Amino acid sequence: MKITATIITFNEERNIERCIRSVDGIADEVIVLDSLSTDRTQEICKSLGVRFESRAWEGYSESKNYLNSLVTADYILSLDADEALDSRLKEEIIKLKTIDDPQIYSVNRLTNYCGKWIKHSGWYPDVKARLFPKEGSRWNGAIVHEELIFPEGLKIIQLDGHLEHYSYYSFEDHRARADKYSSLTAQKMHQAGKKASGLKPYLSALGRFVSMYILKVGFLDGKMGFKIAQISAQSNVFKYKELRRLNRENH
Repeated sequence: MKITATIITFNEERNIERCIRSVDGIADEVIVLDSLSTDRTQEICKSLGVRFESRAWEGYSESKNYLNSLVTADYILSLDADEALDSRLKEEIIKLKTIDDPQIYSVNRLTNYCGKWIKHSGWYPDVKARLFPKEGSRWNGAIVHEELIFPEGLKIIQLDGHLEHYSYYSFEDHRARADKYSSLTAQKMHQAGKKASGLKPYLSALGRFVSMYILKVGFLDGKMGFKIAQISAQSNVFKYKELRRLNRENH
């Protein structure tokens, strides 16, 4: 099995070297598709000898499908720049390289939040299909929350180990990115004709906090579990207020 590791980037100088080095001995090829970064992302990638392509951002699905079209191997290992394979997951994938079995392989993502590994809060387990045959596979989804579509008849096989996700380095970073995704989700909901009442932002936020902190035992993650639930709730308020604004503007 020949594998190409694909990575999309934008200003990822903090993470990209760790990501690329984690696929040493696994990837026969590494391709980075960068959305016109202004930091040292390009310099770092080129110093590590990977194929580096620049292209204006067109959304997650469009960007990933274009990136997949550049792949020369039969299998794609799709990674985000802030992710890295741990040693156990690397061992699992190395074993696969000796066989030719066109299946879909999923990984369990473990998130590092401001220096702490999160084991609850609805963030773990976090199973993602990330290793798949190029032929017949594509990403689908407008604006945000892309989904992997793959050929019928293939099984999804769970691999041991973890895909380590170095998600947020500060609470401010979390809030900014959560609001970004909430804004994109509000656009998607608006395009689908969804509406929201005046109480919806607050009821949704309360439900989100209770779900993450109580029902999904986020309190076991300590202070970080509280902050994750709090910021997620705040971004739910933002999402539905943004949906209401879009509905008013386009009434």
